[in-house]
Amino acid sequence: MRFMIFKLETTDPKSRARTGVVKTAHGDIQTPIFMPVGTQGTVKAISQDQIEDDIKAQIILGNTYHLYLRPKTDIIAKAGGLHKFIKWDKPILTDSGGYQVYSLSDRRKIKEAGAYFSSHVDGSKHLFTPENVVDIQRVIGADIIMAFDECTPYPCDYNYAKKSLALTHRWLDRGIAQFDSTEPHYGYHQIWAPIVQGSTYTDLRKQSCEYVASRDRELNAIGGLSVGEPHHEMYAMTEVCTNILPEDKPRYLMGVGLPENILECIGLGIDMFDCVLPTRNARHGLLYTSEGVINIKNAKWADDFSPIDPNADNKFSLTYTKAYLKHLFKVNEMFGFTIASIHNLRFYLWLVETAREKIISGEFVAWKDALIPKLSQRL
Repeated sequence: MRFMIFKLETTDPKSRARTGVVKTAHGDIQTPIFMPVGTQGTVKAISQDQIEDDIKAQIILGNTYHLYLRPKTDIIAKAGGLHKFIKWDKPILTDSGGYQVYSLSDRRKIKEAGAYFSSHVDGSKHLFTPENVVDIQRVIGADIIMAFDECTPYPCDYNYAKKSLALTHRWLDRGIAQFDSTEPHYGYHQIWAPIVQGSTYTDLRKQSCEYVASRDRELNAIGGLSVGEPHHEMYAMTEVCTNILPEDKPRYLMGVGLPENILECIGLGIDMFDCVLPTRNARHGLLYTSEGVINIKNAKWADDFSPIDPNADNKFSLTYTKAYLKHLFKVNEMFGFTIASIHNLRFYLWLVETAREKIISGEFVAWKDALIPKLSQRL
């Protein structure tokens, strides 16, 4: 029996943008949504209270690869699952670790059985299979857990992409069999989501979308994008997928991306996003605002006592000035990372929340088209 219900609420008359609600065991998620990445059980430099109260996140991500290596699944199991371990009672999604294994190009081998890899922590040898990745995520206890797949690089030879896609589909069926034959560890329903692959080849993407759609799972994901391809190719492949993936299921575009990418892909019918950029770039002093991108380390901000972004719904952006934040970065104070990270994540959440409002009011396309040219300009 399917537990998660996706209620499609509104469709924009001038695009494929839509609003909806995703129901999970730990609460409802209003879409479109951006999900902060808490790779190792924490969103870097931010407390769970700040994630909930200041960022207003509805769901966060953990990563199977990292949590498997540290603190290890036996510790998470003793804690009663990741929710209890990190003191977070809202939804969690865990990536399968496929992307992390992909990134370990010099430390892994892809075989039919799965992915053999060496730990980046201590060099120890491990094997991820479609089956044991289900088991690991059962123990972690996320509300939404992802299939194990191979993420191909960009650029990718067509023949390799085709061979890889066939492997990902075989792994998908093995993952389904394992998921359907096992039970949750902590008494609540978990959702298992397949991932579309196919690089930037239209025929492979169509084939993968049709294969995934035929498996009739509760949520469908699109992977293998935002790995270096030009934005127009990302959008083209996303549109291929949203033309095929069923409208009555949530569509999750993995690892995307920049604010302008998110708005364009909302317009193509994507419901869910995640990316490390807002927090990773925050720690390097890059701030996303409604007027463009700020490098807070630049000298020009030293005596600028204006708020970080006076237009954003963000108390951290309004409370602290550019001059103060530049000072914190200059003297390497950790609080600077916290302010910048909260600002960026709250900006991303503000972006999808406003997109939702504009879809409902029928103003999404005009608002998007006016905002996007500002988002990428350097201030």
